[in-house]
Amino acid sequence: MHIEGATAFVTGGVSGLGLGAARMLLDGGASTALVDMNEEKAGEAIEELGELGERARFLACDVSDSEQVEAAVTAAVEALGPIRILVNAAGVAPAQRLVSRDGELFDLELFKFTVGVNLIGMFDVIRNVAGVMAGNEPDGNGERGVIVNVASAAAFDGQIGQAAYAASKGGVVGMTLPLARDLGSVGVRVVTVAPGIMDTPLLAGAPQELRDSLSRLQVFPRRLGTPEDFAHLVRAIIENPMLNGEVIRLDAAARMPPR
Repeated sequence: MHIEGATAFVTGGVSGLGLGAARMLLDGGASTALVDMNEEKAGEAIEELGELGERARFLACDVSDSEQVEAAVTAAVEALGPIRILVNAAGVAPAQRLVSRDGELFDLELFKFTVGVNLIGMFDVIRNVAGVMAGNEPDGNGERGVIVNVASAAAFDGQIGQAAYAASKGGVVGMTLPLARDLGSVGVRVVTVAPGIMDTPLLAGAPQELRDSLSRLQVFPRRLGTPEDFAHLVRAIIENPMLNGEVIRLDAAARMPPR
């Protein structure tokens, strides 16, 4: 799939990994919908993108709201053209023990919320965008679209307090191959990236001591991953037609300890 001239739809697109991917797509010549709940961050992101932001369009959307998802996909197509690239980077990462030290049970609503955003919301975006992609004209390789989902190393190495998060990201991992098989007949590929410890806004305010200790978990290179590292892999996935139905860990060979 060629990036230049394509229309991309990036959830979680105004910060962190999503913004890193959006910047790469815009730099590669794609028109890009930045889909996010955070309208305040959206203005900052467009300004930060500079001239690249001229081909970006912010669309406010809560991915856990099906009506908003459908509306955002429709608006993106109307404003930018048929979507050929989807990057699903929106997500939440709450933490809570199953039973706390004082006997409090895991909040079931928090579990539902986490799965609702990270798994059900992502699936809703995929099904709506896939419906658009299925109607695209195929390129020279017969491709109509590429979908890149963001899971997490927590799907494999979930830590204490990450039951809901790990379950939601494990679901993303588990649906990768079936989705690729479902969409193979219409020329749409599906690949999942499972990042490890990334230097995103979630860690921006962390003490340097914590950041250094997290870096030491990496085998090589011994540093936190960056949105640019993520974007580099997304580009490779988009451009390599043989990458399909796979989950790729992006974690410098780190394996997370229990805590």
